[in-house]
Amino acid sequence: MKSARLGQLGCYAIVLLTTLAPASAQSVDRAEIEKIVREYLVQNPEVIEDALTELEKRRQAAEAQARSQAILAESDSLYLTKDDVVLGNPDGDAALVEFFDFNCGYCKRAAPDVEALVTEDPKLRIVLKDFPILGPGSVEAAKVALSVKRIAGAAAARDFHVRLMEMQGQINANRALELAEELGLDRVKLSDEMATPAVEAIIASNLALAQRLGLTGTPSFVVGDQIIQGAVGKEPLADAIKAVRQK
Repeated sequence: MKSARLGQLGCYAIVLLTTLAPASAQSVDRAEIEKIVREYLVQNPEVIEDALTELEKRRQAAEAQARSQAILAESDSLYLTKDDVVLGNPDGDAALVEFFDFNCGYCKRAAPDVEALVTEDPKLRIVLKDFPILGPGSVEAAKVALSVKRIAGAAAARDFHVRLMEMQGQINANRALELAEELGLDRVKLSDEMATPAVEAIIASNLALAQRLGLTGTPSFVVGDQIIQGAVGKEPLADAIKAVRQK
């Protein structure tokens, strides 16, 4: 990667020199120009490092700007859908959106941090987006969770989500339905609801939304106009929420 960028820098330097050089000097052949550029870079290697650093900064800034614009464009899909499980204060003054997978070990690692944020911040709203990308079992578990919300309501869905995230090992439809039964829910009704086009549509919508936002893994958090990927711990999330409130 670095050698390719060095090659690009060399090409840019050649083009720049030939463009800016006076007309009397442009009769110098390409080989001579390349020699001049090479000698300059060898004598001033810090120029290469500075240029690469600046290129990386500009790339990161462009990506951040693109993501910020995407988040703004998708605000309704992120915050206003009735199908998502919401933790914390439904009318909170700040929101955190988590894209998760029930079979994601990092999501399970992040779950206590998410719960701590809810406990410590009574004005925080956390929106949970099913993003089942780790195989058929994940899709099945997401369908069960969505069906719980649709049949049993928000409170049951919150309890089910927390309990399912605490479950160890691979989770599929059978294990998720067993948990639902333990919580007193009707397994047959949930199984029927899982097969409905409405549940399929919710998952498809979440997957499409994640793609538009450029999300590639779980957990992924959306806070204000930024995206935080991975189980980063409670403090970075809390800091991001604080920054949103300050804005």
